[in-house]
Parts: sequence; structure tokens; C-alpha cells
Amino acid sequence: MKILYYCQHVLGMGHFFRSLEICRGLHDHQVVMVSGGDPVNMPMPDHVQSVALPPVMMDPDFKQVYAHHPQMGLETIQSIRRERLLEIYQQENPDILMVELYPFGRKAFRFELDPLLAHIQSVRTHRCHVICSLRDILVEKDDVQAYENRVVHALNQWFDAVLIHADPRIVQLDETFSRLSDIIQPLIYTGFVTPRPKSGDRNRIRCHLGLTEAERLVVVSAGGGKVGKAFLTAVQQAFISGNSALDKTRVQVFTGPFLDESDFQELLCNNRYPGLAISRFTPDFPAWLAAADISISMAGYNTCMNILAAGVKALVWPFDQNREQGLRARKLERLGYLAILPDLNPDRLSGFIEKELNSSKKPCLPPVMLDGATVTADWIGQLKR
Repeated sequence: MKILYYCQHVLGMGHFFRSLEICRGLHDHQVVMVSGGDPVNMPMPDHVQSVALPPVMMDPDFKQVYAHHPQMGLETIQSIRRERLLEIYQQENPDILMVELYPFGRKAFRFELDPLLAHIQSVRTHRCHVICSLRDILVEKDDVQAYENRVVHALNQWFDAVLIHADPRIVQLDETFSRLSDIIQPLIYTGFVTPRPKSGDRNRIRCHLGLTEAERLVVVSAGGGKVGKAFLTAVQQAFISGNSALDKTRVQVFTGPFLDESDFQELLCNNRYPGLAISRFTPDFPAWLAAADISISMAGYNTCMNILAAGVKALVWPFDQNREQGLRARKLERLGYLAILPDLNPDRLSGFIEKELNSSKKPCLPPVMLDGATVTADWIGQLKR
């Protein structure tokens, strides 16, 4: 079958990478992945064609949508995108349209999605299945009743199913959306979506760094990086604060590609810990976590699932703009998979890191469904053309 997959990331990279992993799992199909955020330099699988709309992003407070094009205003970009998205659909004539997050989120992109969905409904000669691809936790809304009314109406009017990329034993959609009983379409839990490290990744990375098994590696990451400066600065200061117990610990920092350039340069200029390296991004992140003795990160969906897939000890700092990262982190902390940092004071942070590095405790952890991409592909493969 031919699948058109729409993904719009607006602040970080999580939505893009989760969507890419799902598209990667759809290897028995022809996939066209349409993305509309800042470009992320990632190779595409052979069966996936990447199509980029003119990029539109949002500010860290999720209040303002903006386009990067210097000669065209937002309304012009929106008009171009709306026409282009419909053109792509008509050109590809897919059997399935998968829409990431909408209508549970991305209200600011109704300008292009609602016309596309209305067009699909109006065309009777070719039946295209429309599926919502949804992460585990929704962010809170100011007017919950109006929001849930709009979501239920859009789902019941235009969609055929909702695939929830979560393990229902850990988090269920009704924890952040109250009107599931009003949705007439099937709600399918696929398990979490994440790539897994390969069997030789730990040795490969550590050999590349010249590390023995007795030497320690810490991997620090801030997702896309747009809201990561304070966190990254605090972790960097924790390693240069003079805690001798952390001496000779190798540290690899991935700031994220969207960290402001001036903030990235400031981290480089302030780097006085000899074993600490700073990079923007690696496409090999799961392998780095497999090689690490501890991960220190923010608590986005992708990073948390990468941590679980790698089985690495982890300290996390949830982004507090909304409930999503904190709620996920608290659930995983209660299960014993990670620990939440209580604050970002560099001296105390240094102690937290030392304690976690020196801990030999390996509790028996409950299993988590991490094959969301495979389950998604299996479910889609059962749909009739």
C-alpha cells in the first residue's frame, strides 16, 4: 500500500523522530513522509520518500507560530503549504493518510489539515483510510471542554482509527483526555515507539572513545535543544565544580540542533572540564546510550523510550512548560526506570551524578511494550485496500 504520513514538529525533534521510526517500520509499504518543521538532517530508509513543506515553528511558550522565510510572511507561507499539501495528496493518491497528533494537537495547522481532510471525505472514488498517530500524554488546555469537543468532532467526522503509541499498563489516554467514550473510531494501543541499540553498539562506541569497561561514560542530552540551555549549563558546571569523585569521567553532551548558536558557543567557551565533549547531534544516539554508564537528559517521549530500550541508568529534568514530561517521568520513576533531578544547582547536581554512577543496584524492572513501530505496521498491514 501507499502511505502518506504527515508530521509537524514545532519546538523539538521528538515528533519527527517518532514519526520517522514508525515510517521505518512500514518497510512493506511505499511511504511518503511530509514534514513541516525546521529541517532535521537524517537519512531516509529506501522505502520512504521525504517531502518538506516550507518550515513553520513555534516559540518556547507555544503562543506564536512563525515562518523562517525572510521574504514571505506567515499568511503567504500558510497559503503555499495548504496548496502544496493538497497537491501532494492528489499526486500520490495514497491508500492511507497518517496524521501525527492532530486533532489532539497542532490546532495552529488546521489551515492546511482541515481542507485536506474535507477533500478526502468528499472523494468517493478512492477510499483512503485516515489514521491519527498519537503519543502517550497530551498537554493541558485552557478551555478543556471546547478543546475536547473540537477533537471528538474532528475524529468522528474524518478519521478511521487512533493509534496510541503507549503501553496502557503505564499510561492511558483517558488520563489526559476525558471523552474517549464519545469517540466512535477504534482506539489501539501499540506500545511505545523507539529504536533499539544493536548488540555491538556498546563495544563499538566505547572502543571508538578508547574506554575500558572500568572507565565511566556519561551521555548528556537536551532533545532538540531549543529549551535546553539552563539544563545543559547546569550539568556542565556540575562537572567543572571540583568534585574529585567525577574526575576522569568521560562526558559527551548532545545539545540538540535547535539550541541557539550563541548558547552553543557559550557552552564551548565555558568548557573547562577536560573529559567533556560537546556536539549538536548524533543520528547514533541509541548506541551512545547503550555505551553509557548513565544518561542525564530532559524527559521527552523519545529520550525516555531510548533510555528504556538501552537499559541505561538515567537522571532526567522534565521541561515544565506543560505537564507532559513531568507526568511521564514520574510514572517511570515510580517503576524504577529513572530518577528525576530535584533541582539544577551544580553542586548538588554533581552529588546526584556521583551517587548514581556509584550505585550498583539493578532492580528487577517490570517489562514495557517498546515495539510500537512494529505493532503499528502489523495493524496497518491488516487494513483492506
